[in-house]
Amino acid sequence: MVGHEMARDAPSPDPAIAVHGLEKRFGPVEAVRGVDFEVAAGEVFGFLGPNGAGKTTTINMLCTLLKPTAGSATVAGYDVVLERDDVRRHIGLVFQDPTLDSYLTAAQNLRLHAELYGVPGKLVAPRMRQVLTMVGLWDRKDVTVGTFSGGMRRRLEIARGLMHSPRVLFLDEPTIGLDPQTRRSIWTYIRELKEREEITIFMTTHYMDEAEWCDRIAIMDQGEIVALDSPQRLKEGVGTDRVTIHTDDNEAALEALRECFGIEARIAEGAVLFGVPAGEAFVPRLFAELGVPIRAVSVSRPSLDDVFMSYTGTTIRDAEEDISKHRNRVMMQMMGGRR
Repeated sequence: MVGHEMARDAPSPDPAIAVHGLEKRFGPVEAVRGVDFEVAAGEVFGFLGPNGAGKTTTINMLCTLLKPTAGSATVAGYDVVLERDDVRRHIGLVFQDPTLDSYLTAAQNLRLHAELYGVPGKLVAPRMRQVLTMVGLWDRKDVTVGTFSGGMRRRLEIARGLMHSPRVLFLDEPTIGLDPQTRRSIWTYIRELKEREEITIFMTTHYMDEAEWCDRIAIMDQGEIVALDSPQRLKEGVGTDRVTIHTDDNEAALEALRECFGIEARIAEGAVLFGVPAGEAFVPRLFAELGVPIRAVSVSRPSLDDVFMSYTGTTIRDAEEDISKHRNRVMMQMMGGRR
């Protein structure tokens, strides 16, 4: 954590999800490092962080697909280790990777899921119509899934996850790989889902704009939760505007900002970034006093990317690159040890 104290809302007396000291290790890799949080019933709760931060590993433990190395967790009131079958009956899961049978129709995919979850036969048809209508696919129920677009498949996967009326729906990167327009469409269905179904939604994402739709988000970095609160309160906690400058010598700009203004800036995604109160009023001073030619400058209100940077010291995109490099180093070390 970088200069902050964890912000948390009061836990629900009967949380839909309760996690205490949850850990997962894969050999020398600590994928999840003792996380603690609770999700209230009916809440849309988001895990925000770069790919490789431990989000999917956490969701897999909560869905009983992975056994924790340490710690405990309950979902819908059931222990994820001791009561795995009960947990599975009460959750729906939309995986990050597609899992539909493309040679079956939409209706056949949903019927197969209903059979696996023991949905009574007389309830299958009305429930299928309900969930397919909810995601706008009722008129395509008899069409082979292999002909569906990426967005349609994602909507069908959400419908499938709802077939057995789960108490908690897990969405792992629900819009990854989709174009912006389709992503917005998926979120329209998710918001309608929250209004129509008495359900808790737990989702992971590395898209900042998606996290804005959550009631609360946990920011995860390197296997740890570094902040937890509503998006608005997290942004308010930053307290400064974000200033981005492009120069021909970013290192010189860092030094000039430090000497002239006492500002500790950082380089991210090829630009110099820093935070100041009243950013627009500061820009004229910046041009007059910095002493380093500025090619471009922009000022923006605090975003969730600024929140992520304030807690971790990096942007989410740069964090993904660092995680990828670290994993490659670990893999090379492990392969070298086997020779």
